[in-house]
Amino acid sequence: MTDSSAFDPARLIGRLASFPAALGAIVAGTRGDEWTWKPDPAGWAISEVLGHLLREEREDFRVRLRHTLEGTEGRWPPIDPEGDVAKHADIDADPAAVLSAFRDERADSIAWLRGLDAPDWDASYTHAEFGVFRAGDLLASWADHDALHARQLIKRVHQQIQTEAGLYSCRYAGEWTA
Repeated sequence: MTDSSAFDPARLIGRLASFPAALGAIVAGTRGDEWTWKPDPAGWAISEVLGHLLREEREDFRVRLRHTLEGTEGRWPPIDPEGDVAKHADIDADPAAVLSAFRDERADSIAWLRGLDAPDWDASYTHAEFGVFRAGDLLASWADHDALHARQLIKRVHQQIQTEAGLYSCRYAGEWTA
């Protein structure tokens, strides 16, 4: 699935547009301390994933894609995805408020993306550490970032269900695989 002729920005933007509803559905049954439960100290709680997604929407993908498409001089604004989760105390944030803010930011992103006039998806930015990124790479990565975090959130729900099963087994459901 690496055929560059298959690049479909409208499809990717459609995926971005549909993600807030999917995200809401994934976390809809979450309550109480489930928002802050972590499988291990290094793992992220559901509330932390939501905070990360909100910051990425505000400070990363849209900002960096705009920078690349417009050929803005200078470096991309710095981000620290891992560090920001703790710095902003996402674990203590109100999940409903964060989810609402994410939906608003994503709506702004979709309006901006759909309003672009013949964007040059081959426009590029050279990152000092990671090399060249084209605008198309950023758009595709943005949609994939959503999918990766949806998978992460679904795994948290899966882990919570296994705990809620108590003495009963979930083995009839099947095994969690990569």
